Amino acid sequence: MPESPIRKLAPLAQAAKSRGIKVYHLNIGQPDLPTPQCGLDALKHIDREVLEYSPSQGYLSYREKLTDYYKKYDINVTADDIIITSGGSEAVLFAFMSCLNPGDEIIVPEPAYANYMAFAISAGAKIRTIATSIEEGFALPRVEKFEELINERTRAIMICNPNNPTGYLYTRREMNQIRDLVKKYDLYLFSDEVYREYIYTGSPYISAMHLEGIEQNAILIDSVSKRYSECGIRIGALITKNKEVRDAVMKFCQARLSPPLIGQIVAEASLDAPETYYRDVYDEYVERRKCLIDGLNRIPGVYSPIPMGAFYTVAKLPVDDCERFCKWCLEEFDYEGETVMMAPASGFYTTPGAGHNQVRIAYVLKKEDLTRALLVLRKALECYRGKIDEE
Repeated sequence: MPESPIRKLAPLAQAAKSRGIKVYHLNIGQPDLPTPQCGLDALKHIDREVLEYSPSQGYLSYREKLTDYYKKYDINVTADDIIITSGGSEAVLFAFMSCLNPGDEIIVPEPAYANYMAFAISAGAKIRTIATSIEEGFALPRVEKFEELINERTRAIMICNPNNPTGYLYTRREMNQIRDLVKKYDLYLFSDEVYREYIYTGSPYISAMHLEGIEQNAILIDSVSKRYSECGIRIGALITKNKEVRDAVMKFCQARLSPPLIGQIVAEASLDAPETYYRDVYDEYVERRKCLIDGLNRIPGVYSPIPMGAFYTVAKLPVDDCERFCKWCLEEFDYEGETVMMAPASGFYTTPGAGHNQVRIAYVLKKEDLTRALLVLRKALECYRGKIDEE
């Protein structure tokens, strides 16, 4: 089971804080923007004498209300197509456990969200990665590269769109390419689409549920964590029109009894958030993205492509080993009592040696803090290069 590249340096950050160092957390996608007030009000006004089990598939009222939310994105599903899970993570795990046998293979473009690897291991499945490059902005490679990996054990393709960790948004051409592969080889398509609210280009959002001819193959993964800054309530969803898959998933749902009761109450109420909430959050991320990407690319030797979605970027740094550099920032470095915490990008790759000069950065801090963090990063790189030269 791999360590989380996002969390494994947390003890070093805590130690730095105990020494009085301020740490700018660029490592984790924990939004600092407020949860919708309607969700908070629902939490404050819970009036129940018993906090009971909820149905294993989630409350019907919440699932029915979700169908209206998805209609806004031309995703037409029924309440029966939706299973509520304990976060998007459980949705991925249950999808893998239900659709894959031990030894089956999933093709995943890399870099990829590190926990996909952990969930595949839990299901006894194997991740086969297809490389994308920072120089090409992490665009998908040609279809032939996918077909080189497909064999008798291949059962699925997994994508995250918009992408974590790169911020890449798959084009219509790329989504049609994936659709054609799924149809040709009768594969499942696991599509993690938790960042659909955050698309910063005129290009359309193409959901797996929009792809014609693979309606029974597509399994959508969703979550309220990033949409409403509700990471802690642990409410996600698995959505598919494939009844056999839903029936298999329900066995795992029954085994874990029920998704969080209180989380569903908050999530259902949050669907009433006004359009001004979405607009304000979106506009803030647009400004943060500009601040971060402009700032990164002004640091000598640093390069980041412009992410078109989510709130992450993968940046190339002028160091040979970013994990060592990230540890050094927390253990040995500070600039005026401050340092930065980033996620070494090597943890988002499975190919040995890939991503060692890259980091994933989440722009979930206010612009003033991002600007300061960029200055601290610049000073850290200057100091680190001097240290390496001395060695």
